[in-house]
Amino acid sequence: MDTNPKPIAILGAGSWGTALALYLSRLGQVVRLWSHDSSHVAAMVTDRVNGRYLPDYSFPDCLEPIADLANAVSGMRDIVIAVPSHAFHDLLLQLKPFLSDSTRILWITKGLDPKTGQLLHEVAREVAGKHRSYAALSGPSFASEVAAGLPTAVVIASQDKAFAHDLVERFNSAVFRVYSSHDMAGVEVGGIVKNILAIATGISDGMSFGANARSALITRGLAEMVRLGNALGGRHETFMGLAGIGDLVLTCTDNQSRNRRFGLALGTGQSAAEAERQIGQVVEGRRNAELVVKLAQKYHVEMPITEMVWEILRGNLTPEAAMRLLLSRETKAED
Repeated sequence: MDTNPKPIAILGAGSWGTALALYLSRLGQVVRLWSHDSSHVAAMVTDRVNGRYLPDYSFPDCLEPIADLANAVSGMRDIVIAVPSHAFHDLLLQLKPFLSDSTRILWITKGLDPKTGQLLHEVAREVAGKHRSYAALSGPSFASEVAAGLPTAVVIASQDKAFAHDLVERFNSAVFRVYSSHDMAGVEVGGIVKNILAIATGISDGMSFGANARSALITRGLAEMVRLGNALGGRHETFMGLAGIGDLVLTCTDNQSRNRRFGLALGTGQSAAEAERQIGQVVEGRRNAELVVKLAQKYHVEMPITEMVWEILRGNLTPEAAMRLLLSRETKAED
């Protein structure tokens, strides 16, 4: 492992961006943590902690909160984007004037572009240039557990082998195991669909439908993920790994998941707006459900669980009616 990697900028001071900043800085790496919210940055500079999202973990000396985007990325070869998917495109536009030809970009964002429905690597190439090196990090990784130093395993996907190698060298440690992949489409699809399926399992558990129903939703949801992922060029093996079934099981079964908690609230009768307001952070599955349904229709992919979640979110079906429809579908062979 490189004992003295170059500094890195992390753009987005939510829980996940902050957790990675904490992790890397504890390894002795110099990290600039940027937020668009200058008051949030000022508080982090003063308090040396992200009191808004991870208040229990103080900042090492080599972690620098910063409010000016140009200063945050100045001299940086590697940049990590950690903003929600709806802000990804606009941040790239803001970032573009400050990029050099050698700048490489990794994102930990999971989602689709809200206007075009594009995967994020497609957005990045369109906005920041096809010549640049890109990568996506995904896998079963709650921010609070990474911040606490608990064992975690993730996958980094990039079509640039040198960039992937450098990122593995930077991120891998005794408590943070990093695998590499060249399947960016598959890794991104896994991170998108699992959030919607976590809403589905949350709804089911909120209605006290039990462990059998939860297991069925996870399993048949994985089949939906694989079908869409294959249609978009993803590899089957990716969905059997950390970015697929690994992240799916985590997000569907643990209440640290915002998407699962959102579903639980829906299952107990709360409205979508009330549930997201109560959670207090972006629920990516809510934002991406319609986009995934449209992608499935475009590529003629059958995704009944995802479709039911979208029908619930748009107010066309109650959770009870959606479950009845799923269970009354025509029987068929599992394969």
